[in-house]
Amino acid sequence: MSGSNQHVVIIGLGYVGLPLTLEASRAGLKCTGLDLSQPIISGLNAGVSHIDDISDEHVEGMLAQGFVATTQDECLADADVVIICVPTPLNEDRSPDLSAVFAATRSIAEYLRPGTLVVLESTTYPGTTDGPVREILETSGLIAGTDFNLAFSPERIDPGNPEFVLRNTPKVVGGYTDACTEAACIFYSQVVDTVVPTAGTREAELAKLLENTYRHVNIALVNEIAIFCDDLDINVWAAIDAAKSKPFGFQAFYPGPGVGGHCIPIDPNYLSHQVRTLGYQFQFVELAQEIANRMPAYVVARAQRILNDSSKSVRGSKILLLGLTYKANISDDRETPSRPIIRKLHKLGAEITVCDPHLSHFEVDGTEMTFAENPAQAAAEADIVIVLQHHSMFNFDEIVAASNVVFDTRGQLVGTNVTTL
Repeated sequence: MSGSNQHVVIIGLGYVGLPLTLEASRAGLKCTGLDLSQPIISGLNAGVSHIDDISDEHVEGMLAQGFVATTQDECLADADVVIICVPTPLNEDRSPDLSAVFAATRSIAEYLRPGTLVVLESTTYPGTTDGPVREILETSGLIAGTDFNLAFSPERIDPGNPEFVLRNTPKVVGGYTDACTEAACIFYSQVVDTVVPTAGTREAELAKLLENTYRHVNIALVNEIAIFCDDLDINVWAAIDAAKSKPFGFQAFYPGPGVGGHCIPIDPNYLSHQVRTLGYQFQFVELAQEIANRMPAYVVARAQRILNDSSKSVRGSKILLLGLTYKANISDDRETPSRPIIRKLHKLGAEITVCDPHLSHFEVDGTEMTFAENPAQAAAEADIVIVLQHHSMFNFDEIVAASNVVFDTRGQLVGTNVTTL
């Protein structure tokens, strides 16, 4: 079944599920969104988006196409396609937390019908789809690959990227059987331009982890280089610019105050967890994580040295932090390194003010941060301005001119009063 007669239920309406719902709706499919958050459901049904890349106008267009958002899993009863897009965070011990995936799967099993296509998009370790997800679904009495189709297709959403969106980003698909792969490819060909079938569910699961582990390791490498470049009086940014002039064999990565978002800090840990079950240690990933965790402390130490050069201590100093989200020009603050930086500065006795045009409030360990309404004025009053994220809405020329000293952790500003990472 394809086209407008196909009923698609997307479970999880966050940064992954809502863009998928939008494209499926545009393709003429009947779409239902299932989420546990009543405020999100109420907002969507009223035409209000909660995602940066999805406008209210997009949601209104989806509603006009028949989209309905609900917290009630009875909508699964007549679903032809069910796609799981729920969060997969880490537990406190940094092990995978698949509780949301398994809860969604149990709901699907309760209503599963012959011929249904079930796809997991949530990032996980290899063996999840054909292992526990399949086993839970088969409690329905139906058999995967025989009575219903089962596949894994990793999400590749890059929030805030205007060039590559869901539609023009190739979609990897791996099915439990060849027939499952074919069924999933047929579905996704309606909502994306390019579908990339792979050998099976485990290969598709590993592909996602490989993509982000590659980035994680290379970011850690350049961060460690940045640390010793400071000691050697080497401009790491100039060195990277020189290296990337080579037209082959090198891809530029850049240092920063730490990694954030859902993918880079989280996904490699899923792969590391899987390797550890085999009795091995995934040394590259664990070393990269160690370096990533070290960067916020290094940023604070550098800020402390800059203040010392002005005969000031961190205790009692007025510090302005610009840009709190994990990525420029978005409002997503998941796993952002600004939180551990703030914790360390608070512990040293700093008086902290923050500014981020994409956030209306920001909480660290239950404490609401004080927001500056005028960045340039706040910069003039601060002993040091620390730039954690380069939002395009900031007028950095004005901010740098007003500042006593600027510590730019992203290496994009110039000035006699600017120090870079």
